[in-house]
Amino acid sequence: MQDTSAADQSKPVTTESGFTLLETVISMVLLAIIGLGIASLFAYAASTTSNAGDREMATAVAQQRMEQLRSVPFTDSSLAATQTSGTTTSVTRLGRQYDVVTTISDTSVVDSNVTLKTITVKVVPTAASASWSTNVSSIFGSVTLISERSGLTLGSNRSY
Repeated sequence: MQDTSAADQSKPVTTESGFTLLETVISMVLLAIIGLGIASLFAYAASTTSNAGDREMATAVAQQRMEQLRSVPFTDSSLAATQTSGTTTSVTRLGRQYDVVTTISDTSVVDSNVTLKTITVKVVPTAASASWSTNVSSIFGSVTLISERSGLTLGSNRSY
């Protein structure tokens, strides 16, 4: 009998397994492209989360100012009609500064002694982040609340 193991060792091996250098480079390039795509998604998500926090705080500032104006008596001097541009104050919340523009307008209803006040509070961050300062800032760049108040006067019992 012949020893088969000696015969196998003398034959050259013709089948090789493994990756070539070209296949390895191509796979690394594909992984880099996919990794950059995922990294940009993470950056976008972080930016959106930050901007949502800014909008949430701006809404809270606007609601606080609106509640202040709704809690004062109707005849209080703080509810006097303002010019069309309104009055501007600065507020700082969580280290972020916001401009609060308050505009109050009077409208006479039916009788000259019955007045309806329209209160508009607009809050804009002073150092806007990237998405707040884009070209769509007229839509997303501020938070605006509008409320109406009327005086507590008794009207006549007339029918119109």
